[in-house]
Amino acid sequence: MVRARTPSVANVLALAMGGPTVIAHGTEEQRRRFLPPILSADEIWCQGFSEPGAGSDLAALKTRAVRDGEEWVVTGQKVWTTFAHHAKWCMLVARTDPDAPKHKGLTYFLMDMEQDGVQVRPLRQITGESEFNELFIEDARIPDDNIIGGEGDGWAVAMDLLPFERSTSLWHRAAFLHRRLQDLVAQAPSSALDPTRLGEVTQLLYAFRARSRATQHRMARGERLGPETSIDKVLLATTEQAVFELVGEALPAEVAVGDDPTGERWRTELLYSRAASIYGGSAEIQRNIIARRLLDLGSES
Repeated sequence: MVRARTPSVANVLALAMGGPTVIAHGTEEQRRRFLPPILSADEIWCQGFSEPGAGSDLAALKTRAVRDGEEWVVTGQKVWTTFAHHAKWCMLVARTDPDAPKHKGLTYFLMDMEQDGVQVRPLRQITGESEFNELFIEDARIPDDNIIGGEGDGWAVAMDLLPFERSTSLWHRAAFLHRRLQDLVAQAPSSALDPTRLGEVTQLLYAFRARSRATQHRMARGERLGPETSIDKVLLATTEQAVFELVGEALPAEVAVGDDPTGERWRTELLYSRAASIYGGSAEIQRNIIARRLLDLGSES
């Protein structure tokens, strides 16, 4: 099934997560094959991790991959798959050893979306858009050469990818939120903006920007990202929702649900901000990671 091309912004998942993971875990041949069309946006990527029964508990996934010679036959279902309706490749985690412990027996594949065994169904969001999708996978085929990191190493590869998702893929949000806060100050009547609330939100935004830049500097030095990126993710969700809650307070008529098109962009962004505490790992999961792995406040079992 050949999918329509999209603007390069749709390749953010490949640039921020797929490419770095191929660099870290792929073979030299895989790097030569996949990295150039990522940079040119000739091949759009999506992420096939979450399932209807395995969101925050990723290791509970049930999508199966069974070896057939030098290929794998994959059957299962994925959900919340951003840009799947445009994607050429899917970063897919599937269970290849059903008898292994929960966090074992998983393999990270690159699945070609342009085959009959992959069906994409868009999900209509509260914003009215359909950026997310469900994937229905029935006897799709993936060659051995499209395994990243080795058979059975999918959990380790996925755990290296998630810090990229929680940090690098969110850097653009810091710039976006800064710009939108400036737009709000310019548009809202001064009497509608509580100076204390504006100061609190601005403080949050600058903390998030500082944290994001610190992560960029760590990567530039070649350092490996880890559980500390959960702090980036919590700061993003808190900041994004605070910015648009302030919009709702200062411009109530603009964000009110109705047919008035003048506030459509503000309204859409306010609604979308509710997802910030879910995508990339829920806020509750991120706080658990911070508590257990950074602050040593309890067992992970």
